[in-house]
Amino acid sequence: MGTWVAIAIGLFVLGSIMALKPSGVDVRLDKLRMTARRLELNPKLVACPDWIRGRNNEYGKGMMGQYALILDDMKFPETRYQVIDGELRPDSTSGTQIEVNDGAQGNVGTQDVTYRLDHEPLNLPASITPLVKAVYTKANSLVVFWEDSGYVKPHTNPNYDPQHIEPDLLALKAAMYQWAQKLANKG
Repeated sequence: MGTWVAIAIGLFVLGSIMALKPSGVDVRLDKLRMTARRLELNPKLVACPDWIRGRNNEYGKGMMGQYALILDDMKFPETRYQVIDGELRPDSTSGTQIEVNDGAQGNVGTQDVTYRLDHEPLNLPASITPLVKAVYTKANSLVVFWEDSGYVKPHTNPNYDPQHIEPDLLALKAAMYQWAQKLANKG
């Protein structure tokens, strides 16, 4: 009888230890985000903005990764782009004018938005391209919203290889910098 009690306790302890182990997808996602942080892409997990199609292709549903490139020497207008057929397209829910506050005088007016990235192809690695949902610019930051968890899941990226994380993120960063230069009219 004592042997059975010892076996039951051992199985209980072993089961508890196994339950504490993180899933493989969580470990992969952590590695992806830590690499992005090291490359200064400033990753965050955020609620899907209401102008982006998220979970189940519904606007504003679910969570997604927000990777931001902060460029202190550039200034951008506030613009929102959605990815449609592999190209950046202006957000159809926003108008062509934005409200501008001059700060010092407290005057509020409107300014026409020029969508310089309209019809810009994504030109990203094949493992990232279908997961990118939108691009947002404001002040000195360019933000990419994408389903970063899909990058590490076997059913959405069957060719996942940990060795490709850094090259793929470097390609994302290079594309973001290219878009930033185009927006700042420097390239």
